[in-house]
Amino acid sequence: MEETIDLREYFGIIKKRSKLIIAITVVAVIISALVSFFLLKPVYETNTTLIVNRSESKETQSMTGDEYNVAQKLAVTYGEIIKSRTVLNEVIEDLNLDMTYSDLVSNVTVGQVGDTQIINVKVQDTDPIQARNIANAIPKVFTTEVKRITKANGAEVIDKAITPEEPVSPNKKMNIAIAGVLGIMVGLFLVFLIEYMDTKMKKPEDITKHLGLPILGVIPKDDIA
Repeated sequence: MEETIDLREYFGIIKKRSKLIIAITVVAVIISALVSFFLLKPVYETNTTLIVNRSESKETQSMTGDEYNVAQKLAVTYGEIIKSRTVLNEVIEDLNLDMTYSDLVSNVTVGQVGDTQIINVKVQDTDPIQARNIANAIPKVFTTEVKRITKANGAEVIDKAITPEEPVSPNKKMNIAIAGVLGIMVGLFLVFLIEYMDTKMKKPEDITKHLGLPILGVIPKDDIA
């Protein structure tokens, strides 16, 4: 019975302060929408895939098991070479990019596709065309550089990067939804904090609840004309 009474009291507090909760939630959603739509720059992502070649001779169409394993290991090594200063600085120079190596390397993600000999290169940029150009320039520079370093055949492009049409971030809908949930949580916290800090006795029952004293009588309010 006590739990039922407490639960009703909680709902009563929420109902009484519902305007405050709604106001905080609306403000949070509006701020999130303004930031997502007008302040945060959209980021576009594109990718290109490469396949590692073990042998310099293209006459051999099939790979032995050992050669396949070596190609897999080379894919990991090549991933590090792709993000090296030598490769990315040359990409910056070739495309005349207004950025440093640190800027570019933070926008490039290289990963091996499963246990295959395929490398996936992802590039993010606020300019979709520039993202595509960078993603397509990296394999060209990398192939030349890896041949110079390892004397191997390097890698061949499977899929060239295309110009992305939609940004990958910010996720405007997600940001607004999160802001709405946080607004409700903050609103509820403030409502219960205000109620906790309010020590005024508003009802006769509050005397019994907070002071543990019985109610002997109630003096009615007499409106004096």
